Amino acid sequence: MRLLQKMSFLALASGLAFGQAATTSAGDPGSVAAEIKAMREALAAQQKQIAEQQQQIEKLQKQVTATPDTAATVPVSGDSTSARVVDASLRTPSPVNVAAPPVQDEQKESPLSFRIGGAQFTPGGFMDFTSIFRTTNEGTLGTNFFSIPFNTLATGHLTEERFTAQNSRLSLKAGEKFGNNDVAGYVEMDFLGNDGANIEVTSNSHTLRQRLYFVDVKHDKWEVVAGQMWGWLTPNRVGTSSYSSDVFYSMDMDFNYQVGLTWTRQPGVRFIYHPNENLQFGVSLENPEQFGGQGEISFPAAANLNLTGEIDSAAGGTAVPNLHPDIIPKVAYDTTMNGKHFHVEAAGLISGFKISDIPSVPGATFVSHTKEGFGGEAAVNLEVFKNFRLVSNAFWSDGGGRYIFGMAPDLVVAPVNAAGATCAVVAGKAAGCDAAISLVHSGSGIVGFEYAATPKFTLFSYYGAMYAQRNSFPDLTSTVATQPFVGFGGPGSPNTNNRAIQEPSLGFVQTFWKQPQYGALQLIAQGSYLTRSPWFVATTPPAPKNAHNTMVWLDLRYVLP
Repeated sequence: MRLLQKMSFLALASGLAFGQAATTSAGDPGSVAAEIKAMREALAAQQKQIAEQQQQIEKLQKQVTATPDTAATVPVSGDSTSARVVDASLRTPSPVNVAAPPVQDEQKESPLSFRIGGAQFTPGGFMDFTSIFRTTNEGTLGTNFFSIPFNTLATGHLTEERFTAQNSRLSLKAGEKFGNNDVAGYVEMDFLGNDGANIEVTSNSHTLRQRLYFVDVKHDKWEVVAGQMWGWLTPNRVGTSSYSSDVFYSMDMDFNYQVGLTWTRQPGVRFIYHPNENLQFGVSLENPEQFGGQGEISFPAAANLNLTGEIDSAAGGTAVPNLHPDIIPKVAYDTTMNGKHFHVEAAGLISGFKISDIPSVPGATFVSHTKEGFGGEAAVNLEVFKNFRLVSNAFWSDGGGRYIFGMAPDLVVAPVNAAGATCAVVAGKAAGCDAAISLVHSGSGIVGFEYAATPKFTLFSYYGAMYAQRNSFPDLTSTVATQPFVGFGGPGSPNTNNRAIQEPSLGFVQTFWKQPQYGALQLIAQGSYLTRSPWFVATTPPAPKNAHNTMVWLDLRYVLP
């Protein structure tokens, strides 16, 4: 700027000198003085203009200096919550409009994510190759804990080895914002569906199965979820979410998870309120099913014909009547203490049961009986120290055996008279007998830990157990000489009437490599020891008190990116 002033001054001085020379040569002193005065005034005006321009330049320099030389964010059309990075050197201090440079798309949730319209679609899942070894031949992929064979059977002396890829899983999540509502849909599938009888002979073409299928709508502090979900008696790791990543179903490879876990995946609708970022509570209405165990309960002889189709015995329960949806209220609290996550929750259960029979009295017609069952669940998921989580859940119920992986019945039916007392047999026939619902007490629990010792190695261990209380009655409606016991766990009951089942498990997850763009390759191992104890043990001939099974699971898993 000083160079510009000097050049202007030299130009004016040269013009002044030239004008002065020309005037002098003209020999007119008056005109020369006038011209000199005019030039001085012009020079003063030019200097004033230069000073004003200098002030403007300095002002603009200050504005440029006040703008940080770091990257700035500007909103992008169509996504008011998104930001793109634009270098500050592309800015201009002048009011001239400059077209914005092209920018790259945001980082997606997953390298596989894509958009259709305004909705974001994110596929996921993993591919499994699993080896299963058991010291007794149970004959299933996922372990039916309630039916591991005793050594009085040939299957109790045979080991089994199986290879399968059926646990491979596919999922798809779609999300969109609609007005003030956040809407998400989720579907999750595996290949553990019902197969044909010859599935293991040649092709192993297993059936695709629906695991989860729901829609989740959030508006302000309210949330509504409907569809096929993890039931709310299944413990959460975080909040009350229905996504598998937020649910605790153990890290076991067993496709039926762990003894002691309460869980279902069933249709329902739930309403959740979030008063703040830590607390949430609500109520879930879920598919009911009055359950009589895996075919182990027995009914009074006089009512057996009607009751057989009214209570699900795990042989196809779509025709079973149900009184009302299972009602499950739940509250969950999450917080961070010293950088460590803490989750605690509690849930309740209200179940309805109904049967109809004809009392054994002259002229009787059908009568119905109803009863309400109750239960409660509590769970914690606490990071005790860095990367070490303590997990625990407990459940107790009066009529909730279905939620313990069906290892106990919900109810049995007792023979009673009109007054509710035990009915009698007159002349070899039941007299004044009716039927009444009697609920079975049952409970379960897990305690264990999960320790991410390194970024690529996680060790886990659990101990789980379940217990079902006996509930049996002498069947005075029977016409045999010695009336048998009916219900669950009574004298003479089969060894499928389980009193207790226990399972300690130990396993690890080793990640060989993991790249955000290519996924992860893992080796998962689980070892478990199972015991089950029936209520009745025959003495003639002597029967074993327990059934035992040792299992080893090895799984090679590729996780989609």
